[in-house]
Parts: sequence; structure tokens; C-alpha cells
Amino acid sequence: MNIYISGISGTGLGPLALMALDAGIHVTGSDRAEGAITGELRRNGIDFYIGDQDGKYLQEKFDGEGIDWLVYTSALPEDHPELKLAGKLGIKCTKRDELTAHLVDKLGLEMIAVAGTHGKTTTVSMLTWAALRLGLPAAYLVGTTINFAPSGSYKRGDRFFLYEADEYDRNFLNYHPALSVITFVSYDHQDIYPTEDDYRAAFEQFEAQSDRVIFAEPGAAPRDMSFLEGKDTEIIEDIDPRFTLSGKVKRRDATAALHALKKICDASDEELIDILNAFPGVGRRFEKLTDGIYTDYAHHPEEIEATVEIASEEASALGKKGVAVIYQPHQNARQHKVKAGYKNAFLKADKIYWLPTYLVREDPGLSVLSPEELISELSNSDIAEAAVQDDRLIDEIRKCLKEDLLVVLMSAGPADKWLRDVVKENF
Repeated sequence: MNIYISGISGTGLGPLALMALDAGIHVTGSDRAEGAITGELRRNGIDFYIGDQDGKYLQEKFDGEGIDWLVYTSALPEDHPELKLAGKLGIKCTKRDELTAHLVDKLGLEMIAVAGTHGKTTTVSMLTWAALRLGLPAAYLVGTTINFAPSGSYKRGDRFFLYEADEYDRNFLNYHPALSVITFVSYDHQDIYPTEDDYRAAFEQFEAQSDRVIFAEPGAAPRDMSFLEGKDTEIIEDIDPRFTLSGKVKRRDATAALHALKKICDASDEELIDILNAFPGVGRRFEKLTDGIYTDYAHHPEEIEATVEIASEEASALGKKGVAVIYQPHQNARQHKVKAGYKNAFLKADKIYWLPTYLVREDPGLSVLSPEELISELSNSDIAEAAVQDDRLIDEIRKCLKEDLLVVLMSAGPADKWLRDVVKENF
């Protein structure tokens, strides 16, 4: 089978390309710009194109070796040149969930899925870290870069499939996991789910499609669990006190990973806890770029509060005086829904630099909320100021470091790359 992946170098589809390659499928594709997984794709010999996705590369591959299936990122518009050409050529076109489900079925794998509004990436990365340390027969896909292994893998003889089941675009409803871990449920992705009830109903459908379910905390479980009657379900009441990782949320994720691992292996609690306490972290989840400067994917009030808490604990451990946050909101439509949730999200921060919202998949009928408007929602708005990615902000970062503050960027957008380039050139 020949598969073409449009958007191949990002964290959503890049790891899937690596797994498909390991499963013996010929993989090629394109992306308009290099993404986080570009280096891994090249190291594994995958042939792909970076540049204008005008359809020429797809046509070339179709004429040369044939393309059976085009898998595309949710970010592509319906009139994208590659999608239009694939339709004319009669190529099967789907998003990633259908290919993932196909691989799980084709390879006879038991899916261990992690779903939730927040915590998916960290928890599935912890499961992957532990599986590799224990030598478990487990394939995996992680939706980010990890420094201890490739982002996606399959080996002949693997039994389990560790997977981050994303609710965006209702992707996770295409799966029927052997075991699902639900980390946290808080209304998000308003462009897909028009109401909170719709959002929670999707999670309940996913849970009903799972053979076994672990809820990482009581708040992750639905109020009425009668639809799960007769299923193997578990609600974790408390964070395991034996975890020493920074941040309550990270310790919660580790506790969830511990409970999941106990269902698929016979290692002792002590061995599993030692392994999870040694977890080295993942890309863009409180990732250290250089001394005193970190980057994180947080872009929702609950995620922000959790990351500020981690940063505060880390600053204290390093003997620093406090935390400075650079924040880039993600999607204006989301800001209209969550702005009130920012009120106490930054309480443990000492300084905040608020960037303009990264605009993507927007409703043209909504006014774009300014940094000043969003800052006004904060109970500690006096420590926040509007900023842009320029030389002045670089000078402010230097100033924060001189004042012995830990600096953390929170962004799901291009500010992450900007900061990485700044660090390379200036620090």
C-alpha cells in the first residue's frame, strides 16, 4: 500500500507516518513548512516534499508509484489543491483517525488510549517511557517530540498500542480501545462542539466504546455512569503520594499511568513508580530550552494554571525568586469562550507578557479580542502587559533572568519557534 500524508511533518501526522513505515507501508507526503517531526522523517528515509502544496508533488508520486490513500491534517481547507487533485484522481482521502484505526486492526493491536482535554500527551508519553524501560511489546504514537525515542513506532510482535486519542474533529470516536484513560474533561474546541453537553456526550460515547476505562480523577468521570454499567471502570480518588515529579497535574498524570500499567503488566508498584519518577519529559511540555527558559503547550486556563504551578515549584527548587510568563493565546473563537477562566489562572506568576492571539480556523463574525481586553479579565492584571515578539520582548527576557526569575512561554502557536530561535541567537 502507498500512502501520501498531507501535513506529514507535524506532531499529529509525523508519528503516524513513522508507525506506518514500521508496519511495512510505503509512505510519502508533503508539508508547506518544516515541522517538529521533519528530522525523524529524514532519518528514517521517508521521501517527502516541503514547500507550496500545489499538487505537483502528489501528481508526480501518483504517476510514478501510485497513491492508494491520502491522509490529511484537519488544518487543510476543503479546497486545498492536494485534496482537490486527489478527488479527481480517485484517491481515497481521510483524516488520521481512519488510518490509525486501520493500522490497529491490520496489526491486531490492543489499543491503550489516553483521552482528555488536558494531559493526554504527557500521560501517553509516560506510558511509552515505562513500556520501553520494561520491554513491553508496545507500539505507540506520541503527539510531540520525545527525547528518549522516536515519536512513533511499531515492531513485529507488538501486542499493545499506546495512543493519544484526540477529541478534536471527533477523531477519537473512530476507536474501540481495550483500555481508555480519561485524564480531564473541560469544555473545549467550540468550533467542533457547539455546546458543553455535546462535548461531554462525545466523551461518553468514546468511553462506551472502550472495554475498560480509568478516570484519572473524580472530575473526569461523567455524573451519570449508568451507561458504563457492567464495564471494568475505575475512578482514581487521589494522587499517589509516592510521586516526586514537579507539579500536581504531572503527578496526577503519573498516577493515571501507574494504574494503566498495572492492568497490562505484572511489574511491582515500586518498580513502576521508580520508572515514572525518572520520566524525562517531552517536547513543549515544560521543556527546558536553556538555563532559566522553558516552553510549554498550555493554551487553556486549566492548563495554564497547572503549568504555572509546575514553573513555581521548579523555580523554588532552583532557588529563583519567581516566574515570568510569556503567553500566546490560541484561536480567537476559543478566547471568547474561555476569557472568564483566566481570572485566577496566573496567580502564581510574578510577571506576564501577553502576546496577540494566534488566529486559526476563525469565525469572521467575531471581533478579535486584544491582549488588553484579555488581561482585564485577570484578578492580578497589574503584573501583566501586552507584548509582541520583538527586540523589546527579548530585552524583557534578559531583564527577567537578571532578576532571577524563571521564564516560561505558553503557546500552541508560532511563538514557540520564535523563542527557540531567540534562545539560539541570544542566550
